[in-house]
Amino acid sequence: MTTPPHAPGHVERPPLHALFLDRDGTLIEHVPYLRDPADVALLPGVREALAAALAAGVKLFLFTNQSGVGRGMFTLAEVEACNERVVELLGLGPEPFTAICIAPETPDEPPRYRKPSPRFIHEMLHLHGIAARAAWMLGDSPVDWEAAINAGIRAAAIVPDPLAPKEPERRAELGVPAFPSVLDWLRAVWG
Repeated sequence: MTTPPHAPGHVERPPLHALFLDRDGTLIEHVPYLRDPADVALLPGVREALAAALAAGVKLFLFTNQSGVGRGMFTLAEVEACNERVVELLGLGPEPFTAICIAPETPDEPPRYRKPSPRFIHEMLHLHGIAARAAWMLGDSPVDWEAAINAGIRAAAIVPDPLAPKEPERRAELGVPAFPSVLDWLRAVWG
């Protein structure tokens, strides 16, 4: 038996129509300047969380800064090969992501799509008719959380290693909640 809306004890599930996901350190193990698909390894719970989101009709967007391209360390084709390996390891079909944004700019270049720019988020929300209140950005870095805040959507920090959290002061300053994995976030926030 379900509790009717507005009845005592009823907890309203927040709307979730879009998930913007950082790649390195959020979906996969962080490998500095990843260029080899053989080095791609999913973090625990990622497949299960994304499968549940897709089953509920949530649109998934992969949003990754890849300054190694702009620095000449590797090519866009190598980044795409690593993304293809992520898709393969997920095993959720050939196109689990509604769209993928690879931002190749270096930190010293004017940002077009490089996080914390909200441009990709704004474009996808507009294109798919998704309200900002129904979207989240999950990531392990302050630029991920700042992109979300700049776009007017909610943010969560993915902190797989509690002994080495990234930028805890900045996260606290921004008021971004932290979770050990994407699956832990899904269970805690969306039920």
